[in-house]
Amino acid sequence: MRKKFLITGITGFAGPNLAKLLIKEGHEVHGVIRCPNGRQTDLMDILTLDEYNQITFHSLDLKQTNSVFKLFENNKFDGVFHLAAQSHPPTSFSDPILTFDENVTASMNIITALEKTGTKLMFCSTSEVYGDTCKDRGILKVTDALTPHNPYAASKAAIDLYLQERFKNGFIDGFITRAFSHTGARRGFNFSISSDAFQIAKMVLGLQEKKLKIGNLKTKRVVIDVRDCVNAYYLLMMEPKSSGKVFNICGKEVHEMQYFTDKLIECSGIPYNDIIQEIDQKLYRPIDIQVQIGDSSEVEELVNWVPKYTIDETMKSLLDYWLNKLKK
Repeated sequence: MRKKFLITGITGFAGPNLAKLLIKEGHEVHGVIRCPNGRQTDLMDILTLDEYNQITFHSLDLKQTNSVFKLFENNKFDGVFHLAAQSHPPTSFSDPILTFDENVTASMNIITALEKTGTKLMFCSTSEVYGDTCKDRGILKVTDALTPHNPYAASKAAIDLYLQERFKNGFIDGFITRAFSHTGARRGFNFSISSDAFQIAKMVLGLQEKKLKIGNLKTKRVVIDVRDCVNAYYLLMMEPKSSGKVFNICGKEVHEMQYFTDKLIECSGIPYNDIIQEIDQKLYRPIDIQVQIGDSSEVEELVNWVPKYTIDETMKSLLDYWLNKLKK
């Protein structure tokens, strides 16, 4: 059945990938943009022109309560994927007020506007809400305590907990996803892995000397493809039994961050020893999480979700994205 969905954060990283999937599945897609300045055409990094033309855009600032209420008064959506956020942990340290404004105020506006409407909400929380506790607890479960280690995670944890209360007391229909590390085409170069891909792409094109600035490559992560991540979001939205629940979205294979850097170099075709890897303190977080591994059994069992893309495919798509972007 064709449904009408709204994506907040449609001009971000996961948004265009989710929009592409929804259109492929035959649904009507709407997206929120902050201002009609043409930036929405950036979605064509991921979407074809035909796919792009099928999206209806709504220009508003989610922090403005009246604008959010007006959007939902004038449009009846079957579901809302709330992806919009200030999601960069280092930025949250330098500007926590901005982070809470973008992540808490905007989310509260959406939640309040949707109460008692029957519209299903997916709130994109984060694995960062668990903090650096995996080394003590082992594989993280959705029932584990939230102990955020940075302002970004704290802002997400605030809404995560508030929504759980709203679900339990029957104010709103929806579910929460806590996605662990994911990357792929359109990931910003201020994020780990993509930072390496951006620099390596410039090396391939002769735009940068073969000196790679890196952060802490000793931390461990399970990294999946953004296309697998948004597929989990979609499957859960379409599943009635997801309502009121929290889901970890995570793969199985844990690696040191060095592994992903090495994969990117391998994809580039540049001889490994030709690239000098140089630590840049600016790429270190003030407080880093040493290891993150999540238990995704709930989503696996409910909607039969498993990641389909290999790390090699993901690293190639990320590097190809930057190569194509830099050639323009």
